[in-house]
Amino acid sequence: MTEEIRYKKDGFDLEAGSSRRDYPEDDDDGDGPFDIFRTKSAPVHRLRRWRQAALVLNASRRFRYTLDLKKEQERRQLIAKIRTHAQVIRAAVLFQEAVKGLPGAVTSTLPLTPAQNSDFGISSEELVAISKEHDLSVLQQNGGVKGLAEKVKSNQENGISGDETDIINRKKAFGSNTYPRKKGRSFWSFVWDACRDTTLIILMVAATASLVLGIKTEGIKEGWYDGGSIALAVIIVIVFTACLISITDGSHSYEMILVIRGGRRTKISIFEIVVGDVLPLKIGDQVPADGLVISGHSLSVDESSMTGESKIVHKDPVRSPFLMSGCKIADGYGTMLVTSVGINTEWGLLMASISEDNGEETPLQVRLNGVATFIGMVGLGVALVVLIVLVARFFTGHTKDPDGTVQFTAGKTKVGDAIDGFVKIFTVAVTIVVVAVPEGLPLAVTLTLAYSMRKMMADKALVRRLSACETMGSATTICSDKTGTLTLNEMTVVEVSACGKKIDPPDNKSLLPSKVFSLLIEGIAQNTTGSVFVPEGGGAPELSGSPTEKAILQWGVNLGMDFLSVRLDSVIIHAFPFNSEKKRGGVALKVSDSEVHVHWKGAAEIVLACCTSYIDTDDHVVPLDEEKLSSYKKAIEDMAVESLRCVAIAYRPYDAKSVPSVAAELENWQLPESDLILLAIVGIKDPCRPGVKDAVQLCTNAGVKVRMVTGDNLQTAKAIALECGILSSGTDATEPNIIEGKIFRTLTESQRLDIADKISVMGRSSPNDKLLLVQALRKRGHVVAVTGDGTNDAPALHEADIGLAMGIQGTEVAKESSDIIILDDNFSSVVKVVRWGRSVYANIQKFIQFQLTVNVAALIINVVAAVSVGNVPLNAVQLLWVNLIMDTLGALALATEPPTDHLMRRAPVGRREPLITNIMWRNLLIQASYQVTVLLILNFRGRDILNLQNDDKDHAFRVNNTLIFNAFVFCQVFNEFNARKPDEVNVFKGVTKNRLFMGIIGLEVVLQVIIIFFLGKFATTVRLSWKLWLVSIALGIISWPLAAIGKLIPVPEKPIAEFFTKKIRRERNSDDG
Repeated sequence: MTEEIRYKKDGFDLEAGSSRRDYPEDDDDGDGPFDIFRTKSAPVHRLRRWRQAALVLNASRRFRYTLDLKKEQERRQLIAKIRTHAQVIRAAVLFQEAVKGLPGAVTSTLPLTPAQNSDFGISSEELVAISKEHDLSVLQQNGGVKGLAEKVKSNQENGISGDETDIINRKKAFGSNTYPRKKGRSFWSFVWDACRDTTLIILMVAATASLVLGIKTEGIKEGWYDGGSIALAVIIVIVFTACLISITDGSHSYEMILVIRGGRRTKISIFEIVVGDVLPLKIGDQVPADGLVISGHSLSVDESSMTGESKIVHKDPVRSPFLMSGCKIADGYGTMLVTSVGINTEWGLLMASISEDNGEETPLQVRLNGVATFIGMVGLGVALVVLIVLVARFFTGHTKDPDGTVQFTAGKTKVGDAIDGFVKIFTVAVTIVVVAVPEGLPLAVTLTLAYSMRKMMADKALVRRLSACETMGSATTICSDKTGTLTLNEMTVVEVSACGKKIDPPDNKSLLPSKVFSLLIEGIAQNTTGSVFVPEGGGAPELSGSPTEKAILQWGVNLGMDFLSVRLDSVIIHAFPFNSEKKRGGVALKVSDSEVHVHWKGAAEIVLACCTSYIDTDDHVVPLDEEKLSSYKKAIEDMAVESLRCVAIAYRPYDAKSVPSVAAELENWQLPESDLILLAIVGIKDPCRPGVKDAVQLCTNAGVKVRMVTGDNLQTAKAIALECGILSSGTDATEPNIIEGKIFRTLTESQRLDIADKISVMGRSSPNDKLLLVQALRKRGHVVAVTGDGTNDAPALHEADIGLAMGIQGTEVAKESSDIIILDDNFSSVVKVVRWGRSVYANIQKFIQFQLTVNVAALIINVVAAVSVGNVPLNAVQLLWVNLIMDTLGALALATEPPTDHLMRRAPVGRREPLITNIMWRNLLIQASYQVTVLLILNFRGRDILNLQNDDKDHAFRVNNTLIFNAFVFCQVFNEFNARKPDEVNVFKGVTKNRLFMGIIGLEVVLQVIIIFFLGKFATTVRLSWKLWLVSIALGIISWPLAAIGKLIPVPEKPIAEFFTKKIRRERNSDDG
C-alpha cells in the first residue's frame, strides 16, 4: 500500500474536508462514472465513461463546454502529420548531404531565386527554404548568418531600425507573425445548437400535431392557439439559450517578448515580430519565430514540441544555427535573427491547423452531470407515471371538463378529438421532462466559470485551465515564491562589503582600490544576461534583465561603468548560465593572449565557500583566514537579518593555455570554481509588497496556510516571513517551521511526510525541493497551489493541484506548465483567485438549491393533481416559462454573484464534499413543502377559498389555475433571493450591488405581468384582479420569513448521504462475508 493511500485511510485527506471519511483508494477508478476529482491528467477512458453514463436529452447544453474527445484525437493526429512532414524534409536534406560525399556523386546546390522585393537582397521563399530544410550549404552561399542579416537589412548587434515604414515593408515582403484564427461563431449557429435539444424537438412535434388538429376541428381563427402557444414558448426558450451560450464564448490572449531594435531592448507583442528582428533568448523562453543563432553561450533547445522527441539539441552559430518556432530554450542564453514568421514556419502552420478552442471538463461539471442524470431519471419516471395515469383516466371516461362534461366516451367521441386529447396529455408529460431534467446545472457551471474568468482577468489573473477556477476554492495551502510575489521586485544595492570592510555609501568609487574596481566592473558587465542602453541624446541609461541583474548593473553604472566599452575590452569564450540548482553563474573572459579571467556571481554563502582569498585595500591578494572568513559570514548574516538578498562577486585568473582549444571540448568545459578571489558581497533590498501582510492574514483566517519557498538565504527568508506574517513571531522561526532545502531533500520520504505540514519557510531551496514539498503535501491530503516563475519550476507547477505562474518574471515554460497566470506577480492577486474559486462553488450550490426546489415542487404538484383529478394545474406553456426562469435566467442571476468576505471566513470546501449540503437540504425541503402545500390547497379548495362557487365553472377553473401559476412563479422569484445566501439570515446583503441579479428579477416580474395580462390565449390564463395579484405576491413573500426561521433549525454536520452510503456499504460487506 502506498504512503498516499495509507495517509488517506488514516483520515488525513483534507480534500474531503475536516471530517474523517472513507473514500475509494484510487481517484481515477472510483465506483461511479462521475468520480473524476482531478482532470489535470484524467485518462480518456474515464472521460468517455461519464459521457456514456450521462442521460443526454440536451447534448448542446450538456456537453458544449466539455472536451470533444473526437476533435482532440483528430488534433493530435494532425500534429503528428505536421511533425512527420518536418522530419521528412530534414531527412531528405541529410540524405542529399550524404550523397554529395559519395564517389562520383554529382554535387548540386539549390538555385538562388531572385528577390521578389527590391528592398531586400533575398526573397521570402529562399528564407523559408533555408529555415525549413536546415541546409547549411545554402546558408553559407548567402554568407552565413552575417550575410543573411545584411540581406534582410539587419544588424547582428543593434537589430533593425524599427521605424513604422520599415516594419510595414518587412511585413509586405516576408509576412507577419500571425496565423489564421477560426472565425467566431454566429448567433444563428448557437440557435441551431439550442434547437438540437431532444426534449424541445419532441415538444415541437407535439405542438405541430396539436396545431394541425386544432385548426381542423376549430378552424384557423381559434384552433391554432394551443399548438401555436407551445411552439412560441419553445422558440423563446431556444432564443434565450442561444443568447446565453453565445455571451460565454471564449477570448484570446497574447504574449509580450523582448526584441533589440535600434540597439535598444524593448518589449513588443509576439505578433509584431518581423523578419530581421534580433531577439535575446534565455533559459525558459519559447522561440517565437524561425531563425538563426547569432551568438550563444551553452545554448540548448528542447525541440520536442516540433519533432516529438524529448531530446535537447545544442545550438551554435556555425554548426547548428537553426532555431524552430515553438521550441523552448532549455539552457544557456544568446541572440537570434528572425528569418521566417507566421504561417511560413512549421509552428505557424501547426497553430493555423489547430486554432480551434477546445473545452475542458471540470470535476464540478462532471459531478453535476451525475446529479442532472439522476434527477433526469426521476423526472422521466414521474413523466411516465403521469402519462399512464392521464391516458388511462382519459380513455376510461374519468377525465372531465371544468363544466363536468366527460372528455372521452367510447364510440361517441370523434377520432380527431381523441387524438387531440392524447396529444395534450403527451405534451404535458414531455413538458414535465423538460422541467425535471435540470440541463441548467452544467450550464450554470459554464456561466459561473466564464463570469469568474472575466472578473479574474480584471483582478490580474489569466486562467489557462478552466477547472483551476473551482479547484482554487478547495486550496488548503499555498507555496509561494518570495521575490516578486511577496516582495515588490524593485531591487536596489544598499550595502556592500569589499576589501574586508563595509563600503558606505555603496556607490562611492573612491573607497575601492583600482584593481578591485576594474575587476568588479569587468565582472558586472560581462557576467550578466542584462544590458545597459545609453540613449544618443543623453538621458538616464535604460537597463534590462532580471531585477537582481538590473540592481547590480545600476550599481555598476553608479560606480562609473561604461557598459559597452567594458564589454569590448574582453571576449567571452565560455559561459555557465545562472543555475537555480547551483545558485550561481559564471563566465570565462579572454583579456589577452595569455590571460583568462573567470568571473562568478551568485548566492553569497555558496560563492564565499569557493573563495580562498580576497583583495585588501592595498590591492594585494590576501589569503582568506578564519578570522576574515567569519567577518564576511557575519556581514552576510547582518544583511540577511535586514531582509537583504546577499550576492557575492568573485573571480580567479586562469592560464589561457589550459583552456580547451577545440570547440567540442570547449562546449563541455567546466568553468573552474575553486580557489576564487572574493571581490565583493552586495546586499540588495527588495521591500515587501504593500498589503501582503493583510493578504496572508486573510488566507490564514480562511484556513489556507501560506508557505514561503525561496532560493534566498534562510535568514533573509525568515526576516521577510516575519514581515509578511507567514511567521507570527521569532519563536516560530525554529526547525522544522523553517528549514533549508538541502536538509529537507536528504530526509526519507516518511520523514518528509511527517514534517511537511509544519514547514512555513524553506530557504535555499532548489526547484526539486519545491517539487518534493508539493508531493509530500499532496500525500498528506492537501489541495496545493504553487507559484513559480523559472523553467525548473515546471515540474512543481505541473504536480500541484493549481500551478500559478508569474506573468512578468515567469518564463514561457513556467507559464505553459501553469493553470493560472498571475499577471502582476502579486500575492494579493493569488488571494483574489482563492476568493473567486470559492465563489464558483458557492454560486453553483445556490443554483442547485434554487433549481431543485422548483423541480420538486412542480413535479409533486402536477403528479398529485394528475393522479387525483386527472388534470394538471400547470400546463405545457406555463411549465416552459417556469423552465426558462429556472434553467436559463436562474443560472444567469445566481451564477454571477460576486465573491464576499464571508466566503473567506469559511474552511476550504473539500472537493469530495457532497454538492447538496445538509443546510441546502433543509432550505430546499422547507421551501418545496411550503409551495406544494399552498398550491395543492389552492388546486383542491381554491374555488371555495376564493368564493368562486357562483361563477361559471370554466371561468372559475381558469381563475384558480391562473392564481396557482402566478403564485408558483412569484414563489420562485422571491426564493431566488433566499438562494443567494443559503446559510445567512440576511438574504438582501449586497443585493443592490449585483445589477444583473436585480435586472433579471425585474425582467421575470415584467414578463409574468405580460403573460397574465396579454398572453392569456397562449398560456391558458385569465386576467387577475388586483386582490388576487396581492395574494400571489403575498404567497411569494412568505418564503422570506419562512427561510429566516428555517435557518434557525440546526442541522447535523455529517452529510445525509453518508447515512445511506454507510448503510449500503455495511450491507455489501455482510453480503461479501
